[in-house]
Amino acid sequence: MGRVIAIANQKGGVGKTTTSINLSACLAEKGKKVLVIDTDPQGNTTSGLGIDKNDLDNTVYELILGECSIYDCIVKDAIPNVSVLPSNVNLAAAEIELIGVDKKEFILKNEVDFVKDDYDFIIIDCPPSLNLLTINAMTTADSVLVPIQCEFYALEGLSQLIHTVNLIKERLNPDLEMEGVVFTMYDSRTNLSMQVVENVKANLQENICDTVIPRNIRLAEAPSYGMPITMYDPKSSGADSYRKLADELINRKGA
Repeated sequence: MGRVIAIANQKGGVGKTTTSINLSACLAEKGKKVLVIDTDPQGNTTSGLGIDKNDLDNTVYELILGECSIYDCIVKDAIPNVSVLPSNVNLAAAEIELIGVDKKEFILKNEVDFVKDDYDFIIIDCPPSLNLLTINAMTTADSVLVPIQCEFYALEGLSQLIHTVNLIKERLNPDLEMEGVVFTMYDSRTNLSMQVVENVKANLQENICDTVIPRNIRLAEAPSYGMPITMYDPKSSGADSYRKLADELINRKGA
């Protein structure tokens, strides 16, 4: 049965999408079968894996509204071993359309349960807010991985996110765990990056990943070519770091 990991942080620009794309590609490179679910209306994970998000009949939006099955939505092998449940701007309307729908927090989980056994890992890219889409992702997930940018405001909002995870664990998904925190955009030349890492380690009781993702121009360029870093520049420091993160997640649970 596949491990479902939600990649969440309500702050934007911290590396959620970059992590979703490249972690998935590195897991696939290691022979794991991966499904990526894009629950962000911006659809950046979808386009970052080479899919034209504006030319799709079935997306997470149609799935959530019950207009199609999960099998109709999945784009198979967008890259080798990685299939995608895509998203586009239509998803922004989902929250309003679901007002009054019974058990709306479980819609995604109920669908993913149909395909969970088909994959080793299911990675869910969450939107940069704690809305119904994020709640659906966390209700579906086994664990939550939180990317944190190495910048001054890194800890701001993190306690709110952890509180949300605990609430969902208490009320909706008792098996939900914190996979951990992964530092992104780390610049070893600055004292600030080192201070942020030390500060978070001192103030956080959660797991902290050993792997740190560096600030890397090749990582920033890759999405515009619709490729993960493993295809765009497989020898870059960014690719090496995401391979290490993939190893860490695989070894943590013996997947």
